[in-house]
Amino acid sequence: MTRTKVTPDVHVTVRGDLPPALAERAGRKVKRLFGLTRRPVLAASVRLSGHGNPVVAQANLDVGGRRLRAQVVAPTAEEAIERLDGKLRLQLERSAHYWDARRGRRPDVDPGEWRHDSPSGRPTRWFPRPEGEPEIVRRKTYSLGRSTVDEAFFEMHLLDYDFHLFTESGTGQDSVLYHAGPTLHRLAQSTPPGPHLLSPFRLAVTVSGRPAPVLTTTDAMHRLGVLGLPFLFFLDLDRARGNLLYRRYDGHYGLITPAVEKTG
Repeated sequence: MTRTKVTPDVHVTVRGDLPPALAERAGRKVKRLFGLTRRPVLAASVRLSGHGNPVVAQANLDVGGRRLRAQVVAPTAEEAIERLDGKLRLQLERSAHYWDARRGRRPDVDPGEWRHDSPSGRPTRWFPRPEGEPEIVRRKTYSLGRSTVDEAFFEMHLLDYDFHLFTESGTGQDSVLYHAGPTLHRLAQSTPPGPHLLSPFRLAVTVSGRPAPVLTTTDAMHRLGVLGLPFLFFLDLDRARGNLLYRRYDGHYGLITPAVEKTG
């Protein structure tokens, strides 16, 4: 029996003052990369956003039922498309090693191989909005999976995030892994009980001993603005669960909250 490999179309969205003609070029670039993975690409989308400088390009793929994401920022749309092509190519090549390792539930790739790429030189600046103008324009709620630090690390890189909110499997604490410190990775927890209670992991990481602040969302927005940080990990007043407020490239905020767990 002959099997036919079906290649999905790439859905491209162009926002801002960018020319619509860029959509065809971006879609063609991404589609050429599908052959890098042994798993079928089930869906693919690209978003180009820009009002002058900078331009943000983001690709989201469903590769055999697993999410893969890449995002870049560049001064022009053309450069953004080229950077996205390179970043997505790297993500697809590395995903093969990661998914193969996951079959045994332990990564067989040294996390240090990724370290040189961690901050990736991407700018940390955001559009400078006047005080009081930034607002939460995106809210994401999902169940926080229980993971080891190593598993959270790989997930963060496959999804091309600067931080990753998860529940650490050994302590049961809501936690965030992000780029910082002498090891280039830092772990913060809602109420850290101590590093000795963490599930075993191999990643070189600095573990913070400071508990997350308990804040309202409004207070968290104020603190983020005053401190000038890229994100803020805090506990909400109602459920004492880990929330993550972060800055978007457009100068507004995004908020990640854990889903309400069903009981009974």
